[in-house]
Amino acid sequence: MKSLLVMKFGGTSMGSADRIRAAAAIIAKEQKKRALIIVVSAMSEITDLLFETLRRAEVGDRAAVDSSLHNLLTRHREASDDLFRRTESASKFRDAAYQAVEALVCECHRIANGILMLGERPPRSVDEALAIGERLSSALLAHYLDSIGVDSCAVNGSDLIVTDAVFGNASPQMEPTRKRCLERLVPLVAKGTVPVITGFNGATVDGYLTTLGRGGSDFSASILAAAMDAEELWIWTDVDGIMTADPRLVDDVAVLDQVSYAEAAELAYNGAKILHPRTLAPLVQKHIPVWSKNSFAPEKPGTKIVSHFDEPRGARAVTSMSNIALISMEPANAVLGGTRLMARALDALALANVEILVFTSSSYRQTFCLLIRKHDVPTALEALEANLSLELAHGYLKPIDVDENVGLLAVVGEGMRGTPGLAGRVFTAISRENINIIAIAQGSSELTIGIVVRRDGLERAVRAVHAECQLGKTAHRMEPEEITAHQHPGAR
Repeated sequence: MKSLLVMKFGGTSMGSADRIRAAAAIIAKEQKKRALIIVVSAMSEITDLLFETLRRAEVGDRAAVDSSLHNLLTRHREASDDLFRRTESASKFRDAAYQAVEALVCECHRIANGILMLGERPPRSVDEALAIGERLSSALLAHYLDSIGVDSCAVNGSDLIVTDAVFGNASPQMEPTRKRCLERLVPLVAKGTVPVITGFNGATVDGYLTTLGRGGSDFSASILAAAMDAEELWIWTDVDGIMTADPRLVDDVAVLDQVSYAEAAELAYNGAKILHPRTLAPLVQKHIPVWSKNSFAPEKPGTKIVSHFDEPRGARAVTSMSNIALISMEPANAVLGGTRLMARALDALALANVEILVFTSSSYRQTFCLLIRKHDVPTALEALEANLSLELAHGYLKPIDVDENVGLLAVVGEGMRGTPGLAGRVFTAISRENINIIAIAQGSSELTIGIVVRRDGLERAVRAVHAECQLGKTAHRMEPEEITAHQHPGAR
């Protein structure tokens, strides 16, 4: 739709009555200019609360389940009380919000009771329960918008986004999704109604509810923006935009004015908490720009994510991950071919839906290692040991080694292509801190250099590389020729 703006509000932007009011103010302002579609996350910490509720239900802890669901109800009722105490006809909107909240918590209670009786958590039931967090947020925001004169309605993402049946990490089917969006959203938008859509969830063609993976509300927003041919997507978070490093680790960070789709995707994939890693995929073909903005400081411009722009040379940002593990595998002798071993290991992990962050191998001994998220370790080991059980039993393959005392540092920038000496400077900066590099990975695109180090040296490595690559505020205030001269003494 021409001039359509899709806006997504994250968990902290929906985390309290005050934040919902702030989001509503942004929506009311933009709604006067153009058509809007809103996508919301659950209130901060609610998804974790729901997940823990289901975990306690699985082990039969009814008291913990009841306590968690009481907390869920209380938090959303208190938010309703706070939201509607300042509006005219407050009781009418508060009562409607109460009814919606109570109905959704009852639905969660039903699912939890089923898990209590079964003693297990079916993936389909987990997705159905976790989606309730977003449904609660959607109901509160929609009722509040109505109370301040913005015509609005809550819409379930499961009624719009059609996915495959991979519960917990579903992928969209864009053509049927587009058809549903045109049928259900276009009439609402055409009459000036603001749909407030639940992020994070969709449904199979048969109607079974699915979720898009943790942080999937960003992904929901991009799917809907692509399906509706939106002009722009704005993602509201609690930071000023995409930064050159994590400000909790580095003092002198700068906010990037622009990044490319590829850079943003690499930063997200390698640990930067800016976007769901799959967010940008639906937007690339249609070149829909994305803005990362701060709902706590909406006057700040944020970062624009685009398909391409004239990149400065060198690195753009450095990011890191610590909740990871390095799995190493080595044939015990030449009987077991390394290439075949790698293929079977990768196939086992793919079937187990385990994402590989870094993969490296040696040329002669055919040893290889791969980096995965720490929570995937039990699943990964089970899959590998099952697929390679004979080789392990007969001693053709050495015992699989798991090292959880590692961290990943990634240097990202399209401008790194063809920049001589950059990798050497990065490695030298890390070595000056007396930090040993365990593994290195760099793709042929030269967009990202991934470096695995010991966990206790990760933060020092990030700071060292950030300083070496001149990524901070001080460097951003320098003219480009000054930065070049600093990086390459004698260049003038």
